Amino acid sequence: MLVEWEQVKQRILHTLLASGEDTLDFTQETEPSYVSELPPPGRSSLDNTEMAYARQIYMYNEKIVNGHLQPNLVDLCATVAELDDKNIADLWAMVKQMTDVLLVPASDALKIRTSMEVQMEFVRQALQYLEQSYKNYTLMTVFGNLHQAQLGGVPGTYQLVRSFLNIKLPVSVPGLQDGEVEGHPVWAIIYYCMRCGDLMAAMQVVNLAQHQLGDFKTWFQEYMHSKDKRLSPATENKVRLHYRRALRNNTDPYKRAVYCIIGRCDIADNHSEVADKTEDYLWLKLNQVCFDENGSSAPQDRLTLSQFQKQLLEDYGESHFAMNQQPFLYFQVLFLTAQFEAAIAFLFRTERLRCHAVHVALVLFELKLLLKSSGQTAQLLSHEAGEPPATRRLNFVRLLMLYTRKFESTDPREALQYFYFLRNEKDSQGENMFLRCVSELVIESREFDMILGKLENDGSRKPGVIDKFTRDTKPIINKVASVAESKGLFEEAAKLYDLAKNPDKVLELMNKLLSPVVSQVSAPQSNKERLKNMAHAVAERYKAQGISSKKPMDSTFYLLLDLITFFDEYHAGHIDRAFEIIEQLKLVPLSQEYVEERVAAFRHFSDEIRHNLSEVLLATMNILFTQYKRLKCASPATPARPTRVSEDRDSQLRSQARALITFAGMIPYRTSGDTNARLVQMEVLMN
Repeated sequence: MLVEWEQVKQRILHTLLASGEDTLDFTQETEPSYVSELPPPGRSSLDNTEMAYARQIYMYNEKIVNGHLQPNLVDLCATVAELDDKNIADLWAMVKQMTDVLLVPASDALKIRTSMEVQMEFVRQALQYLEQSYKNYTLMTVFGNLHQAQLGGVPGTYQLVRSFLNIKLPVSVPGLQDGEVEGHPVWAIIYYCMRCGDLMAAMQVVNLAQHQLGDFKTWFQEYMHSKDKRLSPATENKVRLHYRRALRNNTDPYKRAVYCIIGRCDIADNHSEVADKTEDYLWLKLNQVCFDENGSSAPQDRLTLSQFQKQLLEDYGESHFAMNQQPFLYFQVLFLTAQFEAAIAFLFRTERLRCHAVHVALVLFELKLLLKSSGQTAQLLSHEAGEPPATRRLNFVRLLMLYTRKFESTDPREALQYFYFLRNEKDSQGENMFLRCVSELVIESREFDMILGKLENDGSRKPGVIDKFTRDTKPIINKVASVAESKGLFEEAAKLYDLAKNPDKVLELMNKLLSPVVSQVSAPQSNKERLKNMAHAVAERYKAQGISSKKPMDSTFYLLLDLITFFDEYHAGHIDRAFEIIEQLKLVPLSQEYVEERVAAFRHFSDEIRHNLSEVLLATMNILFTQYKRLKCASPATPARPTRVSEDRDSQLRSQARALITFAGMIPYRTSGDTNARLVQMEVLMN
């Protein structure tokens, strides 16, 4: 009970702390809770989306356990995205984009995630996603307003942007800067071509207006052909100098934005006139992120990815992005800036989005991109000392256990599929988390046979669901049996140890179970009847297959079975048969000459046998007394010769009763005062 209460306390604390907050505000009307209401018994707790995800997880694990090539979990999960839910489809497109990176081999996820090459890949992938997303938006806008767009000419980004600007009037530019191209401000077209991710189209515009743009064409050509879209230090200095002298206070917001992107100038300017949407702001800032630690710019003019992450997570935070109204927006902000753990933990807090968060975590976990908490007791989202300020770690094990708790009692097969991801995870005591979760699942759901298999009459084991995941099922079954035993579920534990071919534990527990019921009256469907049948089945199988355990347990088990037979005969009124059994068992002396021998033998009996001694003595004395009364009733009607026999039998019965009294007084075991009084009373009545 203490162990169980400790686990309950841990669960309560985990649930309360799972929001990742450092403090708990108990004054709030509604506390964040991850425990969902369970449906009526017999019905699945999984909704349609959760069930669809569970099917994909099953298919993924099937390939893994059968030794096939590891399938793409992102693709499997993405198929669940409902066609009519654009947010979920976008979410998986984002996950697919951000995880499609060439990983640098490293010993742990933190080294991978903090390596410059991988961080640059993340930024590139995020920019591609934002650019493609914006290009799709412009296409939809243009094709939704074809008359106004006046789409024509050679298909391509340039024509698309020109048509888009026919619909979306660009920000008004006081005093036209550097002229127009086909009726639109040149810098607006360049900006939107870059926003759609097409530098070639932007170069096309630059060529058309090159005479008005000064040195910009040369700089833009270098930017376009440079690796990682970065000008050389010398050119970057020229661009920055030009920006500070001539453009900082320029009235054309598009021109300022384009210069700030290619020269990474003025990182404090958010360019809110042109980047009025969160996605535009993200795109612009990610374009300004730089990775060269010893670059030409001063530290205050450089924006690193770590600084940008901290700014979004801590300086702006959830409230800035109206996370209650638009949870997907804040998820996008965090995920596209490679703050995967914070994004997952944030999404997990909304119940209807929880299943999506869990499966994003599974994808990252399988790709070895997830930063996991070092301890199982950590909050759902935590920061560890010595790591970059914006780095957060996710308690992956707790995330999975909180998710499966909703359906583990109604859908244990599905829960088991999720626990399989924990097969290489260990808790603080070094215990395998898959084993631990499976044992808790079996105990909670009571689906012993379905999950772990069952024992057939011939002693062979019928496989269970667990056999899919491991060839050696003994450690798991033994673990579950051990947990069941620690919770006092001895009957279930005995069956499980039997399933794991552990006869010593089977008989040890059977002895504990049988001992309290030995002397009870056996009625149909009673506890004793069930345990007796179970014990007889074990005994018959062990004898037929020659299975034995440690000698004391073995002998105790079979002696308890014989005592059950003795009491069954006794309660049924078959006292002569019962007397024969007790005589053969040589448990109590039925003659004075055997008293000391039986007392010496008694010292070697187990507690399970000793516990029943009082009842055995009373039942045996009752048999002797019944036989004595029967003899007295029969003696007047017998002829003279048999009277002598009757007297001998009378004397023998009294002698046997005295032997029992002597034995009861000599054994090193306290029988109750009531037992001794009743024994003496019956012995007196026989004199």
